[in-house]
Amino acid sequence: MIYDVKNETLPREELEQIQLRRLQALCERVYANVPFYKKKFDEIGIKPQDIKCLKDITLLPFTQKQDLRDQYPFGLFAVPKEQIVRIHSSSGTTGKATVVGYTKRDIENWGELMARSFMAAGASASDTIHNAYGYGLFTGGLGAHYGGEALGATVVPISGGATRRQVMLLKDFEPDVICCTPSYALFLAETAIEMGIDIKKLPLRIGIFGAEPWTNEMRLDIEKELGIKAIDIYGLSEVMGPGVAIECHEAQNGLHIQEDHFLAETIDPDSGEPVAQGEEGELVFTTLTKEGIPLIRYRTRDLTTLDTTPCKCGRTTARMKRVTGRSDDMLIIRGVNVFPSQIESILIETEGLSPHYQLIVERQGNLDTLQVLVEVNESIFSDEIKNLQRMESKVMKNIKEFLGVTAKVKLVEPKSIERSIGKAKRIIDKRKEG
Repeated sequence: MIYDVKNETLPREELEQIQLRRLQALCERVYANVPFYKKKFDEIGIKPQDIKCLKDITLLPFTQKQDLRDQYPFGLFAVPKEQIVRIHSSSGTTGKATVVGYTKRDIENWGELMARSFMAAGASASDTIHNAYGYGLFTGGLGAHYGGEALGATVVPISGGATRRQVMLLKDFEPDVICCTPSYALFLAETAIEMGIDIKKLPLRIGIFGAEPWTNEMRLDIEKELGIKAIDIYGLSEVMGPGVAIECHEAQNGLHIQEDHFLAETIDPDSGEPVAQGEEGELVFTTLTKEGIPLIRYRTRDLTTLDTTPCKCGRTTARMKRVTGRSDDMLIIRGVNVFPSQIESILIETEGLSPHYQLIVERQGNLDTLQVLVEVNESIFSDEIKNLQRMESKVMKNIKEFLGVTAKVKLVEPKSIERSIGKAKRIIDKRKEG
């Protein structure tokens, strides 16, 4: 089923005409109302009327996260403060927070796009949605909440934390859909086992997971542990929040981007030049309909590929592949580029290991070292030391063989790695300390 048949199945030519009109209007709006963009346009000698076709987007300047921090708190808002009905913000743990504002229409659009997303995932108005994304300044909770209500579903606003209570409510309220981070879904499954509850016997059938990178191996693990179909959703607070793109349950072959609202590009992260369709690049978004804080060519730092070939679900919107990592989360160990998701794939494919792990990067002398802490399953924790050592050696060998990097692997007891109710903390980079 398609929630918004007209806009989700537009012929590409018609869709691109809509995108161009909205892009031209966006350039006029930010040039007139956002001093930051007027200055940027003037510096490179561009006027809004210079945008004649979609390819002309490459003439426009990029926007980066640091620009939002530099304009903290409201320097990028394009409407008067009295028209802003809601503010969301990042945590600001790596510097000043990034602040985004929404007008009434922005909130309505967001709800509609999340409703589209829920239906693409296989949900319907008759479903109950257990929403375990965090509420508050984080966009996940309220984004999913408003989308569920726009769809006409019943929303349980449980938010994050209180994991045993969440498991109890999954049993008692019998929801059909769960929304949370993928790592938290596995934590819920783990907790349910401790409580003697078989999640696989509950009516739960769909999980919509996002807010952190996860691999297909982790998807299979979640589907096995919870007995559901696991759907990948993508969003970022600077652009809107969750619902920018989502997999359809029919194909699960890339995430459909809501292209009538977001113009997507992929670029070479180093040069900034566009890459060909199908080639991996850094994802860049232009917000075509945002009123509160419209962004032009926002560099997400997420790495993916774009595909505009038709999908069997009937949607004609471009699809982005599952994000493989971020250009700024990439670890460089002795000249080798490594993404946590690559190591996760190796760990999950190793029988007896759990998907709970941490990567510890340190510098010894002038050399970087990588240590992988990974939990073993309960079933093999009591194995002989030599068997565990054999498993450590096997994982070390696989990491070296597939990724070309030497890592020390340490197997740790079940539940010894700290669980998170939000994004799992995968990397501890001690090179940045002191």
